[in-house]
Amino acid sequence: MPGIIVTDPPKAEAEDVEALAGYGVATVHEAMGRTGLLGHQLRPNQRDTRVAGTAVTVLSWPGDNLMIHAAVEQCGEGDILVVTTTSPSTDGMFGELFATALKRRGVRGIVTNAGIRDTAELREMGFHAWSAAVSAQGTVKATGGSVNVPVVIGGETVRPGDVIVADDDGVVVVPRERAQEAAAKSQAREDKEAATRAAFIEGQLGLDRYGLRETLRDLGVEYRTYEEHTGAGA
Repeated sequence: MPGIIVTDPPKAEAEDVEALAGYGVATVHEAMGRTGLLGHQLRPNQRDTRVAGTAVTVLSWPGDNLMIHAAVEQCGEGDILVVTTTSPSTDGMFGELFATALKRRGVRGIVTNAGIRDTAELREMGFHAWSAAVSAQGTVKATGGSVNVPVVIGGETVRPGDVIVADDDGVVVVPRERAQEAAAKSQAREDKEAATRAAFIEGQLGLDRYGLRETLRDLGVEYRTYEEHTGAGA
């Protein structure tokens, strides 16, 4: 299949990426209007890790990692490699050798809806990975693809230079033009949650803080005593 390698695509501003790195995936996703989540299937290879970086995207043939080799050259400090395939694949397309080359270039991790391998080695070297599969199945290097083109994972489009935020809860993409906005909205959400947390510590119920008693009433949900519900004692 023919392909293309796009060099030097626009990227989100570094300060906005670093700002977003301070927030969890759930916070960013909610702050962005519950958009950008790359699906529940992406699982972290490590624990207690949160990273953010700019996407370098790869579109590969299933079972073929040629274009990952091509993408390494396009990667630099602060990037996150985002790999998908033209049809579903669980092969182990990425492992310790790729991670060694990418870490040398300052890459912060990989996100793929295909498979990875060498998982223990990746954890030992501190290279972060999120994948849909773990598989020792090897791959070939025989088919063309593309680097730094828009790709789709979990129904969400990831463009080169967009911001990827990833942690134990999953992976979210923020369009590069909205990175500053997303950081500001994430901070506002954290401030709101801090106030709610303090209220819950003091004993307030979510039913009252969020006005949910009225919601229950409007939905026709009734409170009844046990005797009223069961007819006990009648």
